Amino acid sequence: MKKIVAAALACGLALTSGFAAAKEYTELRLAVDVPYEPFEYKAPDGSLTGFEIDLGNAVCAEMQMKCEWVIQAWDGIIPGLLARKYDAIFSSMSINEDRKKKVLFSEPYYNTPSSWFGPDSSKSLDVSSKDALKGKSVGVQRGTIQDKYVTKNFGDVVDVKRYTTADDLVLDLQGGRLDLVFLDYPVGESTIMKQDGFDSISDTIQLGDGVGVAMRKRDKDLADKFNAALKAVKDNGTYDKIMKKYFSYNIKM
Repeated sequence: MKKIVAAALACGLALTSGFAAAKEYTELRLAVDVPYEPFEYKAPDGSLTGFEIDLGNAVCAEMQMKCEWVIQAWDGIIPGLLARKYDAIFSSMSINEDRKKKVLFSEPYYNTPSSWFGPDSSKSLDVSSKDALKGKSVGVQRGTIQDKYVTKNFGDVVDVKRYTTADDLVLDLQGGRLDLVFLDYPVGESTIMKQDGFDSISDTIQLGDGVGVAMRKRDKDLADKFNAALKAVKDNGTYDKIMKKYFSYNIKM
């Protein structure tokens, strides 16, 4: 009898836990690091906008969930997820092996190349050569795959300066406090390439396995919901409509 009662209690607890998890997913808090144009930034009226804001809102609508955006600086965005400050990160987080040890990713939903940017006078620089880059001051956004690439390949010959936001990095390049920067190409395109005297100075470089929604590792059912919703907005044309609003080329995965 005790076994029967115990089994019944266990079943009841499991059902209760299941209902609690389902209820939790009626509302979600999504972390985003701003500004990071054209993916997420503030409009003149202070509202959040950008490719991932529009896509995230479309995915939430597909999941029939109410989603709240939570602004979080990049260097604390995974610790914030693990501390349950929000339920998922929807903020251009590249999928890589190091992050897979800490978080659970959805299927990738975009991938963009990276590029070197600098003054027009640096266009002849061979950015694949350590000798050519030796002694240069190079800006990257802290903790990104671009940071990892520069640190791994040139960290012994260049002065790597790390920034919390891409905006601060661009300001230091324009102010002559950096020789070069290595950025996600669309970010450099929407900021640096709009400035007279600055441009992309290299071919684009494809890094990583694409960008995914990041969740706590145990939230596999939430990942299933994101994957189903992302597939739906890709298949029904919503993704393409949003992408064409911000990009003149295909970033879809």
